[in-house]
Amino acid sequence: MAEHHYDVVVIGSGPSGEGAAMNATKHGKRVAIIEDKPTVGGNCTHWGTIPSKALRHSVKQIITFNTNQMFRDIGEPRWFSFPRVLQNAQKVIGKQVKLRTGFYARNRIDLINGRAHFVDNNRIEVRGNKSAETLYFKQAIIATGSRPYMPPDIDFRHHRIYNSDTILNLSHTPRTLIIFGAGVIGSEYASIFSGLGVKVDLINPGSRILSFLDDEISDALSYHLRNNGVLVRHNEEFESVKGDDHGVVLSLKSGKKVRADAFLWAAGRTGNTDNLGLDNIGLEPNGRGQLAVDKHYRTGVENIYAVGDVIGWPSLASAAYDQGRSAASDITHDEYFRFVDDVPTGIYTIPEISSVGKTEEELTQARVPYDVGKAFFKDLARAQITGEAVGMLKILFHRETRQILGIHCFGDQAAEIVHIGQAIMNQEGEANTLDYFINTTFNYPTMAEAYRVAALNGLNRIF
Repeated sequence: MAEHHYDVVVIGSGPSGEGAAMNATKHGKRVAIIEDKPTVGGNCTHWGTIPSKALRHSVKQIITFNTNQMFRDIGEPRWFSFPRVLQNAQKVIGKQVKLRTGFYARNRIDLINGRAHFVDNNRIEVRGNKSAETLYFKQAIIATGSRPYMPPDIDFRHHRIYNSDTILNLSHTPRTLIIFGAGVIGSEYASIFSGLGVKVDLINPGSRILSFLDDEISDALSYHLRNNGVLVRHNEEFESVKGDDHGVVLSLKSGKKVRADAFLWAAGRTGNTDNLGLDNIGLEPNGRGQLAVDKHYRTGVENIYAVGDVIGWPSLASAAYDQGRSAASDITHDEYFRFVDDVPTGIYTIPEISSVGKTEEELTQARVPYDVGKAFFKDLARAQITGEAVGMLKILFHRETRQILGIHCFGDQAAEIVHIGQAIMNQEGEANTLDYFINTTFNYPTMAEAYRVAALNGLNRIF
């Protein structure tokens, strides 16, 4: 059995694993990364963020073509099959894999294919190759990600029943689709499929879609989903799913039954911690396969860290990359360590949503004297030019100090726009103020101009 010695061994090559490996090797550590898939990138590249967002972009282009009067004058509306639209996503995946494989080679990180299994606190056995290898390490970082949670009483082998990974293998375009779960994944796919002309039933176990969002933003999303033909059912609990050759029937505990051509389960994820040999090092994941860590991403074993989806919240690729970098910063004792808790949300529905900071509900409960400044996209010249008039920017600020407390955006380019507000919010002391937007000249016409409009709107509310 071959033996190798490393300073740091990273398990998983998704965003968190990549961030950890790159930061560790830049600090002179000898690093290996273990990946059980044939290519790097993790779930983010192959089944999650990249394919779903590439898919969304293509669908959004189709919607633009079919709704823009200039294009309608050229010809009739065009409808594309789900597999054909997915082909564009596959191209992006290939580019991402090539790029990231190059990162490891250029930085002399050993990329080892196989399944990692802890032998003890300083040894990992890599299984799956023709000959097993043992890696000795000083520190290990678990970055194995997550997979869709699959209830045991649903037959996911049925050709009409999918989860958020297997939906990317859908070989046809269903006329009707049931999506159970109205979280980020469920809402995004509801937008994507309704954009392709599929009749979607979105079943929500809660009372609101994306309840962690600002109420006004959540309500706006609900309105636009319904406006695009999505039937949203709130406060419904799953009882059973039965598939046959002609479709799928979802039975709910309320007594309702819904039938469609296909079914997508989008309710929760499970950490990839099984078969890692965690028993051998005294670690036990929770019921969802997630590992507990401290504020330095250390597990209960001093020299073993965990980052990314495998530790739970916020389960975002953006945060995962920074968590991985921070774990390596803790190991190398550099000055850039931080516990990642200032995370903007980026939800790629159609239109998209992004926010950072406090919501109105949180500020009201905390009895913070805040006020609101708003800019509606329909009033911005750039949005009128692009035809993307749906949406708004909302700034929450302290009435007395004018400190920015929250930024909430709904509409085209929301995930880009939010970072301007985030940058000001992160300034120290008096530099974080509504006055920045009032006293700064923005390019015209731009979407960023929404900050000036919203700030002036908020200023007019102060008395």
